[in-house]
Parts: sequence; C-alpha cells; structure tokens
Amino acid sequence: MFIVYNILLIGLVLIFIPFILIAFILQPKFRSGFFQKIGFYSYNNKKQSKTVVFHAVSVGETNAIIEIVKKYHKMHPDENIVITTTTKTGQTVAKKIFENIASSIVYFPYDFFFSVNSFFNTFNPQKIIIAETEIWPCFVISAKKKGIKLYTINGRISPHSYEGYKKIKMFLNPILNSYEKIFMQSHTDEQRMIDIGADRAKVEVMGNLKFDIEQNLTDTEIKQYASELQTENYRVFIAASTHKGEDEIVIQTYKKLKEKHPDAKLLLAPRHPQRFDEAANLLQKEGLNFGKRSSNDNFDKVDAILLDTMGELSKLYSLCYLAFIGGSFSPTGGHNPLEASIWEKPVISGNIIFNFKDVYKTACDKKCAVIVNTPEELISEVISFYDNELKYKTFCNNAKSIFDENKGAVNYVLERI
Repeated sequence: MFIVYNILLIGLVLIFIPFILIAFILQPKFRSGFFQKIGFYSYNNKKQSKTVVFHAVSVGETNAIIEIVKKYHKMHPDENIVITTTTKTGQTVAKKIFENIASSIVYFPYDFFFSVNSFFNTFNPQKIIIAETEIWPCFVISAKKKGIKLYTINGRISPHSYEGYKKIKMFLNPILNSYEKIFMQSHTDEQRMIDIGADRAKVEVMGNLKFDIEQNLTDTEIKQYASELQTENYRVFIAASTHKGEDEIVIQTYKKLKEKHPDAKLLLAPRHPQRFDEAANLLQKEGLNFGKRSSNDNFDKVDAILLDTMGELSKLYSLCYLAFIGGSFSPTGGHNPLEASIWEKPVISGNIIFNFKDVYKTACDKKCAVIVNTPEELISEVISFYDNELKYKTFCNNAKSIFDENKGAVNYVLERI
C-alpha cells in the first residue's frame, strides 16, 4: 500500500505538471520553500543532542503552539527544537516568535519518499509533534520505520473531513496506528478519529491548546502600539482574518457605525497577504479615508487602517474596542476568536464556524462572543456594543473566565509525551 501510494503521488504530479508550473509562475506562495520541501535541507546540530520537531501548518497553528514550545524548551533546555510550517506566512510568524528558541525553522517536506527521507536524515529527530490533524502517509510510515515517536496534538476533524476519511478507513488504519499518541480537542473529535481507523488506546482528549494562550505584550509595548496608531481618543473596530467577500460586509458595517459613532475607527486585517492590494482598492472605491500599517499611518489622520503586515494582529487586539473574526461569512469555517478574547474584548462572528465550533460554543455560552447570521445582523450587533456600555463591559468581564476554566491542555500533553 505504501509503495502504491508513492507511485500514485508521483504519477499525479506528472499528469498535472502543466497546471503546477502555471501555479508556480502566477502564485509566489506556491514557490515559497520549494527546495526545502523537495528535500534540500541543511542543519547544524550545535548542541550535539536530541532533536524534537514541532509542526504547525500556518499562522493559526503556529500561534497555537507558542506556549507548548516555550514550556518544552524550559523543561528540556539541552534539546534542539526544530519548527516546521507549510506556508510562507507560517514561516514568517514562526521566525518572529521562535527565533531565540528554535535551532532551525524550515518548511515541512512534500510527502514524497525522497523528500521525507532527506528531512529525517538531516534532522534525525527523536520526537515529532504535529499540531492539529495533518495526515501525510509517507511521512508517518517512514517515521514509524525509523523508530521516531510521532504525536498529533490539538487534533480536530471537521464534519466534511470526517465523511471523506470514513471512505478510506482501510487505508488510514495502518497510518493512524503508526502514531505514538493522538490527542484530540474534544470527545466528538476523539470518536471521529476512532471511527476513521485509529486504535482507541492511542486516542485521548486533551482539550484545546488555544485556551492556553497568554497576553503577549507588556504594558510598555501596548502603550507603544497605541502611540504609533494614535488610538487613545478612538474606539477601534478590528475586522480580523477576512476573506474574499467579507471586506465588503465589514466596510458597510463600519460606514453605518461611523454615522452613529464618529469616534469609531476601522482596522482591516485580510487573512492572506496576496489580498492586501485587493482590500486597499476596495477601501478606496468605497470612499474611505484610509492608511496602511506598513506606512506607519495613524488614526488621527485616517478613519481606516489596512493591516498589511504579518505577525501583529494578535497584538493589536489589545487596542481594539470590538473584534469581528472573519472566515465566518465564507466557506472557510471561521478563525480563532480567543486571540481577541484573551485581551478581554467582545467578539462577533458570522455563523460558518465549523473549524472552531466548540470554542465558539464555550465563548457564546459565557457571553463573551456573539454569532450573527447575516450582514444586517452584524451591523445591528456592532452598533449595539457601541451604544450599550453595560452590555460591552459585561462581555469584556466574561472573557477572562473562559481561559480560567478551560486552560490546561499544554500541561496535560507535556506530561503525556
């Protein structure tokens, strides 16, 4: 089965080479890390000691593993830590966060046998810890053959993925049982993982790493950001991680909000860098007086600022009054609301949130987040938070409790591995 998989994978690449080449030419993100991904790695094991690999696909997963990587480093200061990501944005953020901890930060290999073997031969890891549910057959089977302990942490399986995985359960069974342990976010995720072929003894519920985040700025740093953006006299509405089609919704919401509350300002943060120009053009088309974070613009001069930098969003929540979390009026399935909640800010989201269903249920039950079904409802809810100070303060106060009651996943996993 392993040999057949590799033959099929190489065959598919050969068939689709014209399309792949076009994608490489037109989309720079596909070219990022290409040579590392096919196996050209270099590594200087300065400590001449054990190596552990932490893998995070992109920005969200990278932020989720911050605390577990830091605590692992404190527990095992003599070990080398290698961080891998799949995306360019993930690399950018990982290098900012882990530059003083990691021995190396590289791209995760393509799932070809030669790429995977090159990765293992270069880094010689003893343990590999993969954030969320990344199942790469060649990588997993090769790790097992080499005696490398492989773990999934913070695992989850969406309803859509679950239906797909069930159809290939026979193929997944030997792959999933090559893991040392599989730690899932919830009992629902645990049962889904078992249903698609994992041995019940290998699967455990750990909770969600995202509840173990901490505020990542000092008071001095917050004041510095506030000074740079000139937020003191304004109430900033952050629209975070927006996708195509959501910027229009946000801008219309802001225009209605501005009519009632002249002190409202907008910070628009598209999810992907390749959409920065698109968002800028839209702001201009809608007649908004806007600036860019990359140009060091501030709210004394403009009504809206486009956040066209990487790695700052989670910090700038500290300055906002209210946050809308994108990917929730698109098929994406939502993004992490807790990065705003940790700053005790109310969160509003659309209703397509299957990626963070359990997180949103907890946040909504505790009344620190609101789910809306339509753009019209979004306008109404946003304005209500600016109108109603009691409602606003209640949601702010409630945000802290969800972390107090749900954290602990980091310590649980570290004890188990």
